[in-house]
Amino acid sequence: MKQKIVTISRTYGSGGRIIGQKLAEDMGVPFYDKALIDRIAEETGFSKEMIENAEMKAKNSFLYTLATSLGGNGEAGIEGLSLNDKFFLAQVNVIRKIAEEGPCVLVGRCADYILRDMHDVTNIFICAEMHNRTQRAINEYGMDESTVEGEIKKIDKARTNYYTHHTGRKWGDVLNYHLTLDSGYIGVEDTIALIEEFLERRKY
Repeated sequence: MKQKIVTISRTYGSGGRIIGQKLAEDMGVPFYDKALIDRIAEETGFSKEMIENAEMKAKNSFLYTLATSLGGNGEAGIEGLSLNDKFFLAQVNVIRKIAEEGPCVLVGRCADYILRDMHDVTNIFICAEMHNRTQRAINEYGMDESTVEGEIKKIDKARTNYYTHHTGRKWGDVLNYHLTLDSGYIGVEDTIALIEEFLERRKY
């Protein structure tokens, strides 16, 4: 398999994180999910809690945009940037630095957009139908069956708003990705196998 950079974007409960992790293991390259949060915190000084909650603050697109334009928590960043935008720019710098270090798999954090100008990056979107996602969220993530669907929708909405605000693109739009897969129809292992075949066959 060609050793390239892969970004994984995913709907909540589709198994995108575990797919990315196992793909990285097969490729023999670094995997950045929680490790990305650690790296951003280490190199920027932002707290891990702030990084982890960044997407969820975008549940309401209007309020998130308003908070960003006004300086987030009442604090304007350097050169007039809000704290939210200052954080995002720091995230951009760390992700680009990671990509320059060599092949890897990155999950989330708008990595597909941030690395859009690199020719050896493959952007993948993992989705699944709601019944598959709720089942995984209940069985693997321990979410409450009575509220799981609502929580999934909130998380997806937050990711959509966060992505759109910072990129000007629509999250999940097939034109943003080289490959889009529904993991619910074939399962995690076969989804990984298809990604690996695509990476092998893709012309860069």
